[in-house]
Amino acid sequence: MAGRVFVPAEDVQTFVEEARATSYPIAVANPGNMMISFCVEDAATGTVTVLEQWASQEALDRHVATPEVTALLTKWGPRIRNEVRRFHADETDPRA
Repeated sequence: MAGRVFVPAEDVQTFVEEARATSYPIAVANPGNMMISFCVEDAATGTVTVLEQWASQEALDRHVATPEVTALLTKWGPRIRNEVRRFHADETDPRA
């Protein structure tokens, strides 16, 4: 998964702090997580870069289904614009 989340500029630091505090420990505990990163790209515009790599859709589904991540998405969902996209790279495909 890769993309950007747009948060009201006055809330961008709080969003990133909460996203990291919630998602990072849960992702690390999930054996299907290979990478997760949230960083402020542009504080003035409230732009946050999101990068996640998961071993499978099932691992991602487990992550999103945790009560903590669900609560984070419920809290911030109405206040953000999400332009994060899912990609599938197949290591057997020479184009990957």
